[in-house]
Amino acid sequence: MKINDVLRGKGNQVVTISPEATVTELLALLAEHNIGAVVVSPDGSSVAGIVSERDIVRLWNGTPEAGDVRVSAIMTAEVRTCTPDDLIDNLMRLMTEHRIRHVPVVVDGALSGLVSIGDVVKSRIGELEFEREQLSNYISS
Repeated sequence: MKINDVLRGKGNQVVTISPEATVTELLALLAEHNIGAVVVSPDGSSVAGIVSERDIVRLWNGTPEAGDVRVSAIMTAEVRTCTPDDLIDNLMRLMTEHRIRHVPVVVDGALSGLVSIGDVVKSRIGELEFEREQLSNYISS
Protein backbone atom coordinates (compact mmCIF):
# COMPACT_ATOMS: atom_id res chain seq x y z
CA MET A 1 0.00 0.00 0.00
CA LYS A 2 1.25 3.50 -0.89
CA ILE A 3 0.85 6.95 0.65
CA ASN A 4 -1.37 7.90 -2.27
CA ASP A 5 -3.87 5.22 -1.16
CA VAL A 6 -4.12 6.90 2.25
CA LEU A 7 -4.52 10.35 0.71
CA ARG A 8 -7.24 9.09 -1.59
CA GLY A 9 -9.28 8.17 1.49
CA LYS A 10 -8.58 11.22 3.65
CA GLY A 11 -8.02 13.97 1.10
CA ASN A 12 -5.15 16.31 0.36
CA GLN A 13 -6.15 19.32 2.44
CA VAL A 14 -3.32 20.56 4.65
CA VAL A 15 -3.57 23.31 7.25
CA THR A 16 -0.56 25.62 7.13
CA ILE A 17 0.64 28.56 9.19
CA SER A 18 3.10 31.36 8.49
CA PRO A 19 6.46 31.23 10.28
CA GLU A 20 5.71 34.78 11.49
CA ALA A 21 2.45 33.79 13.24
CA THR A 22 2.41 33.72 17.03
CA VAL A 23 1.90 30.69 19.24
CA THR A 24 -1.47 32.17 20.24
CA GLU A 25 -2.50 32.12 16.56
CA LEU A 26 -1.15 28.58 16.27
CA LEU A 27 -3.22 27.41 19.24
CA ALA A 28 -6.36 28.92 17.69
CA LEU A 29 -5.65 27.14 14.39
CA LEU A 30 -5.07 23.76 16.08
CA ALA A 31 -8.32 24.15 18.04
CA GLU A 32 -10.31 25.35 15.02
CA HIS A 33 -9.33 22.33 12.94
CA ASN A 34 -9.05 19.84 15.86
CA ILE A 35 -5.57 18.78 14.78
CA GLY A 36 -2.24 18.13 16.51
CA ALA A 37 0.25 19.58 14.04
CA VAL A 38 0.51 22.24 11.36
CA VAL A 39 2.91 22.58 8.45
CA VAL A 40 4.80 25.88 8.59
CA SER A 41 4.81 27.52 5.17
CA PRO A 42 5.38 31.08 4.05
CA ASP A 43 3.29 30.57 0.91
CA GLY A 44 0.98 27.61 1.63
CA SER A 45 2.94 25.38 -0.74
CA SER A 46 6.55 25.09 0.38
CA VAL A 47 7.51 23.36 3.62
CA ALA A 48 9.60 25.54 5.97
CA GLY A 49 8.90 23.44 9.04
CA ILE A 50 6.33 21.65 11.13
CA VAL A 51 5.02 22.50 14.57
CA SER A 52 3.04 20.26 16.92
CA GLU A 53 1.38 20.30 20.30
CA ARG A 54 4.62 18.89 21.75
CA ASP A 55 6.52 21.96 20.59
CA ILE A 56 4.02 24.22 22.33
CA VAL A 57 4.21 22.24 25.57
CA ARG A 58 8.01 22.43 25.57
CA LEU A 59 7.82 26.20 25.05
CA TRP A 60 5.10 26.82 27.63
CA ASN A 61 7.12 25.10 30.33
CA GLY A 62 8.97 28.12 31.74
CA THR A 63 8.24 30.79 29.14
CA PRO A 64 5.96 33.45 30.65
CA GLU A 65 5.18 35.21 27.34
CA ALA A 66 4.88 32.01 25.28
CA GLY A 67 1.80 33.21 23.40
CA ASP A 68 3.79 36.00 21.76
CA VAL A 69 6.60 33.74 20.51
CA ARG A 70 6.80 33.31 16.72
CA VAL A 71 6.09 29.88 15.25
CA SER A 72 9.48 29.96 13.52
CA ALA A 73 11.16 29.90 16.94
CA ILE A 74 9.59 26.59 18.00
CA MET A 75 9.04 24.72 14.71
CA THR A 76 11.07 21.75 13.59
CA ALA A 77 12.94 23.02 10.54
CA GLU A 78 14.41 19.68 9.46
CA VAL A 79 11.18 18.11 8.24
CA ARG A 80 10.98 14.48 7.16
CA THR A 81 8.75 14.23 4.11
CA CYS A 82 7.43 11.53 1.82
CA THR A 83 5.94 11.28 -1.67
CA PRO A 84 2.61 9.78 -2.76
CA ASP A 85 4.48 6.82 -4.27
CA ASP A 86 6.27 5.88 -1.02
CA LEU A 87 5.17 2.69 0.70
CA ILE A 88 3.24 2.82 3.98
CA ASP A 89 5.71 0.32 5.46
CA ASN A 90 8.57 2.75 4.80
CA LEU A 91 6.58 5.59 6.34
CA MET A 92 5.91 3.51 9.47
CA ARG A 93 9.64 2.86 9.75
CA LEU A 94 10.43 6.57 9.30
CA MET A 95 7.89 7.59 11.95
CA THR A 96 9.19 5.02 14.41
CA GLU A 97 12.89 5.74 13.89
CA HIS A 98 12.49 9.51 14.19
CA ARG A 99 9.66 9.51 16.75
CA ILE A 100 7.38 11.67 14.61
CA ARG A 101 3.62 11.54 14.21
CA HIS A 102 3.04 13.76 11.17
CA VAL A 103 4.78 13.64 7.78
CA PRO A 104 4.11 16.12 4.96
CA VAL A 105 3.62 14.65 1.50
CA VAL A 106 5.58 16.59 -1.13
CA VAL A 107 5.47 16.47 -4.93
CA ASP A 108 8.09 18.43 -6.90
CA GLY A 109 8.83 20.57 -3.83
CA ALA A 110 5.17 21.47 -3.25
CA LEU A 111 3.04 20.36 -0.32
CA SER A 112 0.34 17.93 -1.45
CA GLY A 113 -0.86 16.28 1.76
CA LEU A 114 -0.12 15.33 5.36
CA VAL A 115 -0.13 11.83 6.81
CA SER A 116 -0.46 11.23 10.55
CA ILE A 117 0.26 8.13 12.58
CA GLY A 118 -3.52 7.78 12.96
CA ASP A 119 -3.89 7.65 9.17
CA VAL A 120 -1.23 4.94 9.00
CA VAL A 121 -2.88 2.87 11.73
CA LYS A 122 -6.29 3.22 10.07
CA SER A 123 -4.91 2.05 6.72
CA ARG A 124 -3.13 -0.90 8.35
CA ILE A 125 -6.33 -1.94 10.14
CA GLY A 126 -8.14 -1.77 6.81
CA GLU A 127 -5.52 -4.03 5.22
CA LEU A 128 -5.76 -6.55 8.05
CA GLU A 129 -9.56 -6.62 7.91
CA PHE A 130 -9.44 -7.21 4.16
CA GLU A 131 -6.95 -10.06 4.60
CA ARG A 132 -9.09 -11.62 7.35
CA GLU A 133 -12.16 -11.42 5.12
CA GLN A 134 -10.30 -13.02 2.22
CA LEU A 135 -9.04 -15.86 4.44
CA SER A 136 -12.52 -16.42 5.88
CA ASN A 137 -13.99 -16.59 2.38
CA TYR A 138 -11.26 -19.00 1.29
CA ILE A 139 -11.83 -21.28 4.28
CA SER A 140 -15.61 -21.17 3.84
CA SER A 141 -15.52 -22.17 0.18
